[in-house]
Amino acid sequence: MKKVKYSEITPEKIYLRRREFVKKLGFSTGSLMIGQNMIGKAFAANDNLQEKITERRYVTTYNNYYEFGTRKSDPVEKSQNFKTSPWNLTIDGEVEKKITLTVNEIKNSFPIEEKIYRLRCVEGWSMVIPWMGFSLNKLLEKASPNGKAKFVEFTTVFDPEQMPGQRYPILKWPYKEGLRIDEAMHPLTTMVTGLYGKELPNQNGAPLRLIVPWKYGFKSSKAIVNIKLVEKMPISSWMQASPKEYGFYSNVNPRVNHPRWSQASERVIGSGILSERIPTTMFNGYGDQVANLYSGMDLKKNF
Repeated sequence: MKKVKYSEITPEKIYLRRREFVKKLGFSTGSLMIGQNMIGKAFAANDNLQEKITERRYVTTYNNYYEFGTRKSDPVEKSQNFKTSPWNLTIDGEVEKKITLTVNEIKNSFPIEEKIYRLRCVEGWSMVIPWMGFSLNKLLEKASPNGKAKFVEFTTVFDPEQMPGQRYPILKWPYKEGLRIDEAMHPLTTMVTGLYGKELPNQNGAPLRLIVPWKYGFKSSKAIVNIKLVEKMPISSWMQASPKEYGFYSNVNPRVNHPRWSQASERVIGSGILSERIPTTMFNGYGDQVANLYSGMDLKKNF
């Protein structure tokens, strides 16, 4: 696959125009070409993703990123001077070879693709975003996980001088998250380097973040500095803070309510003054791709 340059990617306005044009012609979403890459099967097959791509202005100004503060506007207001260079990512733990790579080495090592996935927040809102990145499994394979590697733990940067939210015990810092190794190796799990054909903004997790599209948004760690392959299930930051509310799996499941609100529907950010609500779909609409990972599991118990 040809490596896509950011300058070659279609601008946001053209994204939106093309989608409207394709709708009028009656073509499926999967027929739409953006830049030099086709929208993934997961997007094309998801009936819950037929509305417009969320405008960039919402995606970059309405964020959960507690390292910068708890208000939705805090990340964009307080992250603009956050330094993302130099930046190293280390992969270690149960691997054949520990590796440390710079962001540029990572970007130059893998073809950057456009992947349009829904981000669904546990608070009950969602966005449809054109991510730039590559499947995480390509990066993990460089470190050659060994037979003891059952889970993957992600650690984000700890820098309270630059991240004012880390000066308060909102969570135990640095932020940690985890996936089972088969979840981490799934092709939908993406290491993100950009949005809308541009470099990833600070408020959205620059320079490297995850998107795990069938899980709630807090599973998609931002500003990652370490990926550790481990044998035992890691305890994530939200699990540690409130284990009755935030489980390890955190798959989008409309039949499992958060203890303080329903998860049966979601508010579509940018859909209008009243913000349209739509029914939430199992696995965020990606069940055809990922349901087999949980065959035989009680997904109410393993929330």
